[in-house]
Amino acid sequence: MIIDAGPFIVDGDNPNSRLWALIKRATERGDELHTTHPVLAQVWRQPTRQANLARAVRHFEIHSLDESVTIGRRLAETETSDVVDAHLAVVAERLGTFILTADPDDMSSLNARFETY
Repeated sequence: MIIDAGPFIVDGDNPNSRLWALIKRATERGDELHTTHPVLAQVWRQPTRQANLARAVRHFEIHSLDESVTIGRRLAETETSDVVDAHLAVVAERLGTFILTADPDDMSSLNARFETY
């Protein structure tokens, strides 16, 4: 699965949260967790106060924004404009996985496969 900004914003700094439980289960099962550098740019605001978020991110494969043509095409096809969300949709599709998001409307607009957080 690939994680959108919402779960990090809501629960990234709370080690007793649903996000941390998800990380623990994924680690125990050997499942891969993914996110993107643009998502982290959305959530990282005060690193000195986000130590738990920094620990959480260690469990993720973080993808760079390197598929600009494909992302631009997705935005054009769906008549949307959020590059971060389109990037998530493109990476999730490439990985054959789904997006865990708190913004289902945005992902629906992008024709992305997702589950609501």
